[in-house]
Amino acid sequence: MSLSGLGDTGKAEPPPALFPAPESDAPAPARRRGGETQNGPPRNGSVQGDDAGRQLVFFGAEAAEPTVADLAGLLAGPGEVVRMGGTARLSVQVDAAWRVHVLVAELAARGLAASWEPTEGERHAVRTSYTRVLKPLAAAWLHSSAKRPPATFHLTGRRLRLWLAAAGTPEPPDACLLQLGANDQECWEPIGVALAAAGLAGTLLSPNEGGPAYRITGRRRLARLAELVGEPPKAAPPEAWPS
Repeated sequence: MSLSGLGDTGKAEPPPALFPAPESDAPAPARRRGGETQNGPPRNGSVQGDDAGRQLVFFGAEAAEPTVADLAGLLAGPGEVVRMGGTARLSVQVDAAWRVHVLVAELAARGLAASWEPTEGERHAVRTSYTRVLKPLAAAWLHSSAKRPPATFHLTGRRLRLWLAAAGTPEPPDACLLQLGANDQECWEPIGVALAAAGLAGTLLSPNEGGPAYRITGRRRLARLAELVGEPPKAAPPEAWPS
């Protein structure tokens, strides 16, 4: 069931619920005088247009163009990547229809066609096609068939945004849960280190405690998370995104 319309010849299936059609939430790059594209914050520290008065956060979701490398954020959570020949495919199971829309739009913004299908327990599987574009990501994260983050792994705003869109849940008034892969025990500790390095040190919850997941607590850390991930996607319910 494709939501992307990218390279599919069959008839597209309807979305899993009544949400706006998927669209990219990626901000347009700022431009310097003379028309030169600027990927980072303006040199004078100001923000133009609708974001006037709000500074871009270094490594925040709004501070760079979308890239395939951002998809490491899905692998930090419950996402999976598998190889076939010289290609690879990324997939993730989500628990809400709005997440399907957001992820399909995010994948399309990176030039990747995606499809979805319902799974057990009112969940949905979102996956890309097999493509060479994902081969470097798979090579970095797969050791034999086991998923493990590379030694240089770090979390940026765009990676956190994807992780949150796939498997993040705010817990009012001052916590947010980021789910991990249930069978990715080798990933849990290094992912926690990457969270701490981003200023988002969390508590690792075991499967018996509602995990595996990291719970981030404290208003300062949640404000930091909200800055890094940027504005909520259009399809996300207000209560599903940190503010």
